[in-house]
Amino acid sequence: MTSLPLLSANRCNLLGSRVTLMGLGRHGGGLGAARFLTALGVRLTISDMASAESLDNSLTKLLEFPDIKLHLDGHDPADFATADVVVVNPAVRPDHPCLEVARAAGAQITSEIELFLERCPARVIGVSGTNGKSTTVTMLYEILGRAGRRAWLGGNIGGSLLGHLEEMTADDSVVLELSSFQLAHLSGEARLPEIAVLTNCSPNHLDWHEGISSYTAAKRRLLAANTVILNAHDPVVRSWRVPGNAARWVTTLDDQPRLRVPGEHNRQNAACAAAAARAAGVDELFIREALAEFRGLEHRIGWIGEVGGRHFYNDSKSTSPAATIAALDAMDRPTWLLLGGVSKGTTFDDAAAHVSRRARGVAVFGAAREDLARALNRGATLPIAIRESLAEAYSWCWSHSQSGDAILLSPACASFDQYADFTARGRHFCELVAATGGAERPCSVGTPLL
Repeated sequence: MTSLPLLSANRCNLLGSRVTLMGLGRHGGGLGAARFLTALGVRLTISDMASAESLDNSLTKLLEFPDIKLHLDGHDPADFATADVVVVNPAVRPDHPCLEVARAAGAQITSEIELFLERCPARVIGVSGTNGKSTTVTMLYEILGRAGRRAWLGGNIGGSLLGHLEEMTADDSVVLELSSFQLAHLSGEARLPEIAVLTNCSPNHLDWHEGISSYTAAKRRLLAANTVILNAHDPVVRSWRVPGNAARWVTTLDDQPRLRVPGEHNRQNAACAAAAARAAGVDELFIREALAEFRGLEHRIGWIGEVGGRHFYNDSKSTSPAATIAALDAMDRPTWLLLGGVSKGTTFDDAAAHVSRRARGVAVFGAAREDLARALNRGATLPIAIRESLAEAYSWCWSHSQSGDAILLSPACASFDQYADFTARGRHFCELVAATGGAERPCSVGTPLL
């Protein structure tokens, strides 16, 4: 994949610059960048493939900036040929033709997260990995809060912190969840977090990256941080070396409070968060108290209720085979698995054998259903149902399960074939459970001690 010649945007005076924001998006990063850039006095053009209708929520929040030029329903190369700076959404591939146009015209190319990093006065702790990022950053954020530290949570977990820069001080801590997309778009001159955490690494997003080496290289960017915390329980991350830096290894899971969130993977997440907190100078008492009270995140192995003796778990955030394996391993009862969506370019073959051993039955749905079924059928003896929709797959699991069983939504795939995002998919699952139990509203999310 072509690497971007990203240049640090603070090397030029942005006042009066022609800036193209490539991808407003729906999750707050593009909106935060747009408001920040406009406040700097740039001449801003927003370019997005989506329609005005689908971006209505974000566009409404920009009505106070009437001078912003909008090009929606597709990208116009002219917006990139005439730009001084292009701020690119992380979801855009680095080899996009419009970025090639900008590159040829000599534009500087940067990203929302790099704009933030180069201006942030606080200490930054960055967390990345294939799985466990959101849980680990939230654990760490709550630990810092328990210790009385003023902390900020942002990055891939949602929203933008650019609008809060003026409120931050050198005494604050910023906890950033960093995706492989965000890391791949950082320039060679970008500021890196002072403390970096790598939870694990397994194949993911290979529909975006050109193979596992590109994906791994993005994660390994964090090895150049001042302090690096590597999860010694992940064989890939454990093998990485950190030349010239003081690496703090996560070596034990034993000295932990009992967690409310289930699973060995969450014990590893907690160990990573605890190690990062120690590196930031947090007292052990605050670490243990915060972890003991952590109740988990919505759509991440969240227990959503019991109907007819069956226990329902929403793990819609699991969009990779490795995440689904971790969720299955966290179950302590016979489990019927809902699996499906659209593939992110990874193979399900290795995970299929594990699923066959751990699940009581599997219902596959969505665009990847036939491929998933073929992988499961190679040597599997468990019941497998192929259904088009989540609702149909859910109905099959309900009719085949019995009291005492678990029904787990842990799709191992992205949601974009049938849903706007994994959140919408998870909420639909909650609605299905609520309807089965005769409730008028979706189940509330909780996490029992297993």
